[in-house]
Amino acid sequence: MKRRQFIAAAAAGGAGLPVLASSNGLGTPLAGAANDGASSASPGAPANPAALPGSGRPGAAMPPRGLILANLRTPDGPHLAVRVEQGLLDVVAAAQSLGLRVPRTTDALLNEGEGELRACLAKTLSLPVQPWLSREDHAAFAPAITNPQKLICVGLNYRRHAHEVGLAEPKAPILFNKFNNALTHHRATVPTQGLPGSHFDYEGELVIVMGRRCVNVSEEHALDYVYGYCTGNDFSERTYQMITSQWMAGKSSDGFAPLGPYLVSADLVGNPNALKLETHVNGELRQSSNTADFIFNCQQIIAFASRVFPLEPGDLIYTGTPEGVILGMPKDRQVWLKTGDKVVVTIEKLGALEITVG
Repeated sequence: MKRRQFIAAAAAGGAGLPVLASSNGLGTPLAGAANDGASSASPGAPANPAALPGSGRPGAAMPPRGLILANLRTPDGPHLAVRVEQGLLDVVAAAQSLGLRVPRTTDALLNEGEGELRACLAKTLSLPVQPWLSREDHAAFAPAITNPQKLICVGLNYRRHAHEVGLAEPKAPILFNKFNNALTHHRATVPTQGLPGSHFDYEGELVIVMGRRCVNVSEEHALDYVYGYCTGNDFSERTYQMITSQWMAGKSSDGFAPLGPYLVSADLVGNPNALKLETHVNGELRQSSNTADFIFNCQQIIAFASRVFPLEPGDLIYTGTPEGVILGMPKDRQVWLKTGDKVVVTIEKLGALEITVG
């Protein structure tokens, strides 16, 4: 079955805290708890099946909120960092010097709890000298999540994107996956030399990061299980994506899932279904949309996925890309990404994720 036929079949019937500085183009976070601002369960939605058997990681009982987080690359492995007014604070290095216990990465934070993170922040920021700070433009970012149990993607999830490729809107979320080898970081070079196929494409995407174990959740309560959100790029090679009805071969090469630079807690984002998204290639605007164009919003995606497998703390959901990808252009305008191209995906309140095609 050809890719277009497969998608068409699915469409027809398939089942005092740190803040982001606006000077960096990241917007001003909302105060207080998130308000999804969208409808809950859809009329006529199928009832959830019986509960799935217990498995996986329980995660922290109450993941910490009000934080803008990152992982930094260090000789000692990834270090958890918190974005503060002065820059990025390596809390692992600070805690080691201060004799405090903190999680080493965002993954550990979500799965093991915050430990003495708040005490470390308070003590460090009260010092006259803070040697564990780094400037964001010089920081060596790691992926915002380094070791998720699941890396889930949603296909064909923006109305205008479905229209640009000439397909009907799907009746249920189209799920596929990447693997952890695909994860890479802000300002990374994505290797493409030597790979089969040469039709490399960008997909700017909002990424959901789960904060608590989630099974058979309703749409109404789905966002209660989200820790936060990241900027992502579902980098793709279209020839191998379309060689069979399963897309994974064109989706999961090394570096094909850039993520970051930040993991922003949900309370600082507010409604994830109303965020502006843009993608630039070598400075040229290619994608300009809003998550309000979702076919399936974040609540619906989480509820659907949690019916068929548990969602664990740190699991990632790439929620789909809007119109403007190279694949959706007329054949005579399709100029695929090449070595040296710079791709920047920017999402309101989450920041800009840059990669270079290698």
